[in-house]
Amino acid sequence: MARTIKVRFSHGVIKPLEKVEFSEGEEFTVIIHETPKKPQRKNFRDALKATAGGWKDLLDAEELKRNIYADRLISTRPDVKL
Repeated sequence: MARTIKVRFSHGVIKPLEKVEFSEGEEFTVIIHETPKKPQRKNFRDALKATAGGWKDLLDAEELKRNIYADRLISTRPDVKL
């Protein structure tokens, strides 16, 4: 039989937060799944600052712009026949 109960770890001891029905001396296996903590929310500006410069020296921005503008001139649509 498997059950899930909430526990609290305090002063080196795991204490159940719910009533449990076990006999004295009974042994069982405990599987611990940590409850994920809520990540601290950063505002947009802090997140942007943390990522600033991430692409530096990885690509040439001017060449990328030239390629984008050149690709815009390529027409992939067939000519319209009326």
